[in-house]
Amino acid sequence: MRYQGSEAYNMSATEVRRERTQVEQRPSFEVVTGGGLDARARAGVSPRFVARVRAVVALAAVLVVLGMARVAITSATVALLTSNASLSEQISEAQTLNEQLRIERSVLSSNARISRIATQNYGMVLPTESVRVTLQDDSADAAAPDGEAAQTGEDAGAPSDVS
Repeated sequence: MRYQGSEAYNMSATEVRRERTQVEQRPSFEVVTGGGLDARARAGVSPRFVARVRAVVALAAVLVVLGMARVAITSATVALLTSNASLSEQISEAQTLNEQLRIERSVLSSNARISRIATQNYGMVLPTESVRVTLQDDSADAAAPDGEAAQTGEDAGAPSDVS
C-alpha cells in the first residue's frame, strides 16, 4: 500500500515533479482482487471441509457394508438352523417308521401265523411220513451204470419226497 506523503521528494528535479503530478491524477484507491467478504463467499468450500465430508462418507460406507455382512451372516445362520431342524424331524420320522416296520416284520414272520394261514386258507398239513435216501459208495455206483443204484427197490419207479 502506498501512503501519501511518506515518500521523500527530490527538490532539484522538476521533471520528476511533473511526472508525479500526472500520476496523481489517477484515482486515489487501488482494487486488490481476492480480499474481503465477497471473495470469501466466491471462494467456495474449503479443502478441509471437503476432506471431512469424504471421511464421513467413507465411514458411513464402511458401516453400511458391515451391517449388510452381519445381516447376510445372520440370515444364512437362520436358514441353516431351519434346514437342520427339518432334517432332525425327518430323521425322527424315519426312526419311528423303522421301528414300526420291524414290529410288523416280526409279527408277519412268526411261525405260528404262517402255519395257521397254510392250514386254514390253503389246506396244507405237515407231512406224517418221511423218506430217507442213503447214498452208497462209489464202488456200488460202478455196478449199476443206469444210476438207479441209489434208489431202493420199492421206490424205483415212484417219485419220492425228501425231508
